[in-house]
Amino acid sequence: MESVKTLARLSKYLRRHKRALAIGACCIVLVNILGLSIPWLTKLAVDKIEAGTQPRVLLFYASLIVAASALQGIFRFSMRKLMIGASRKMEYELRNDLFDHLLTLSPSYFNRTRTGDIMAKATNDISAVREFLGPGIMYSINTVVVLAAATSLMLYIDPLLTAFALLPVPALAVIVNRFGRLVKERFDKVQQQFSKLNARVHENLSGIRVVRAYGIEESEKRQFSELNEDYVSKNMRLVQIWGTFHPLIALVGGIGAVIVLWLGGRQVVRGEISLGDFVAFSGYLMMLTWPAIAVGWVVNLVQRGAASMNRIARIMDEQPEIVDIDPLPLVKMKGEIEFKDVSFSYREELPPALENVSFRLPQGRKLAIVGKTGSGKSTLINLIPRLFQPASGKILIDGLEIERIPLRTLRCRIGYVPQESFLFSDSIKENIAYGLASARDEEVAEVAVISKISEEVEEFVEKFETLVGERGIALSGGQKQRTAISRAIIISPAILLLDDPFSSVDVATEREILRGLLRKVGDKTWIIVSHRLSSIREADEIIVLEGGRIAERGTHEELLKTGKLYRELHRRLLIAEELETA
Repeated sequence: MESVKTLARLSKYLRRHKRALAIGACCIVLVNILGLSIPWLTKLAVDKIEAGTQPRVLLFYASLIVAASALQGIFRFSMRKLMIGASRKMEYELRNDLFDHLLTLSPSYFNRTRTGDIMAKATNDISAVREFLGPGIMYSINTVVVLAAATSLMLYIDPLLTAFALLPVPALAVIVNRFGRLVKERFDKVQQQFSKLNARVHENLSGIRVVRAYGIEESEKRQFSELNEDYVSKNMRLVQIWGTFHPLIALVGGIGAVIVLWLGGRQVVRGEISLGDFVAFSGYLMMLTWPAIAVGWVVNLVQRGAASMNRIARIMDEQPEIVDIDPLPLVKMKGEIEFKDVSFSYREELPPALENVSFRLPQGRKLAIVGKTGSGKSTLINLIPRLFQPASGKILIDGLEIERIPLRTLRCRIGYVPQESFLFSDSIKENIAYGLASARDEEVAEVAVISKISEEVEEFVEKFETLVGERGIALSGGQKQRTAISRAIIISPAILLLDDPFSSVDVATEREILRGLLRKVGDKTWIIVSHRLSSIREADEIIVLEGGRIAERGTHEELLKTGKLYRELHRRLLIAEELETA
C-alpha cells in the first residue's frame, strides 16, 4: 500500500504522456494478439497434417505465421519506442522538477543534508523511477494481456487441463509477495550506501587540497575502500535475492509444463483432444512462462521505483522556508534599509546569532559592520537578500517589509559578495556575467578593470574564456574574490553587500578596488563587513557587533573617541595592516 501511495505521486507525469502511453498500450495488445495467433495457426496446420492436407495448404499457414511474426516485430518496435520514449521524457521532467525544487530550499536544508545524498537521488533514484515508468509499466501491461488471453485460449481448448496446469499459481503469488518485500528493503539499503559513497567522493574531491596538505591520502583510500566494500556487499545481498527469485519462478513454470506433458499427452493418446490442440496448449503454456518471470521482474522494478520515489519525495516534501508572502510590485529599488528589533537563531537550541538589532541606513549611504568572529556580521548580511528568515522583528527596504517584495526582484537588485567566493566550473567571463545574461564583453571587461583582475586575466592564454575549474580551483583566493566582486557590480545593484571581500587581497590592491567601486557604484547603498581599516574608513557609519547585539555605533572618528570595543579593534587592525605593508 505504501508503494502504491508513493508511486501515485507520478500520476501527473503519466497524464502528460497519456497519448503516447495509450498508443503504446494498444501496440502491446496487438503484439500479443499476433503472438497468440501463432500457436493457433500451428494447431490448425497440425490438424490439417493429421487429416492429410495438400502441401499448398501448409504453405498458406506458414505464410500467415511469417506475416504475423513480421507484424509483431513492427508493433513491438513501436511499443518500445513509445513506452520507453515516454519514460525518458518523464525522467527528464522529474529531474527538472527536483532541481527546480532544490533551488527553492533554504540554506538550512543544505546545511543538514549531504551533497552526495542529494546527488544520489538525482541520478540513481531517478533512473530507478524511470525504469518503473518505462519497462515496468510496459511489461505490466504485457503480462496482464498475455495471462488473460493465453489462459482464456487454454480454457477454450480444455478447461480441466488448464486447471491442473495452473495449480502452481498460488505458490507463485506467495513467492512474489515475499521476495518483493525483500527486494525493496535491500534496494533501499543499497541506495543509502550509494549516497554515503557519493558524499565521500564529493567531499574528497572538493577538499583535495586539504587531503594532500595533511598527507592523509592513504587514510582516505582506506575509508573509501571500506564504504565501497560495504556498497558491493549490500548489492551482492540484493543479487542473491534476485538470483534466487528467477529460478523459483522458472521452477513453478516447469511444474506446470510437466503436468501438461503428462496429462495432455495421455488425452491425445486417448483421443480426447487433437494433436493440434496439444501443440497449441503447450505453446500457450510456454507463453505464460515469460509473464511468470516478468511478474518477478516487474515486482522488482515496482519495489525499486517505490523505494527511490520515496527518497525523492522526501526532498519534494521539504517546504521552502523563504517564500513570497502577498508580494507587492516594486517599480524601482532605491536602497534604503531598516532593521527593527531583528533577532535570528540558526537552531532553536542554539543562542541567537542576532538579538534585537535595529538600525536605519538611508539610500546611498555606506555601513561598515565590525566585530569579533561569531558576533553575527555575516548573519546580518545574509538576512537582507532573505537567505534566512528572521525569528522576530522586521527588515524593510524603501519602507516595505522584505517579505512583501518578490524574491526575484529583491535578489536581482542586490549585489552580493559572500565570505567564501564560490565560482562555477565555467569560464571567467561566464562567472562574472552570471547574474546578467545579457552582459556584453565590454561590460565584463569594465568590471574586471574595477576589481583589478583584468591585467591578470589578460596574461592567461584563453583570457576571459579561461576555465576556472570546479569551485574556481584554478584561481588563487584573491583572484576568486575579485571575480566575485566583478559579478556583484556588473548587475548595477541598488544595494551592495560585501562580506569580507578583501581578505585575500593585499592592502594596496584593496585601496585601488575601493576607488574603482566608489566610481562605479559609489551612489548605491553599501553594507560591508571587513577587517581592513581602509574599507571601514570609507563607511558613513560603523556598527560594532558583540554577541549578536549592537554594542557600539557611530562614525570612525566618533567611535575612536567613545567606543571602547572599536578603539581596541582599530588598534589591532592598525598593527596588522602595518605588518602587512612592512
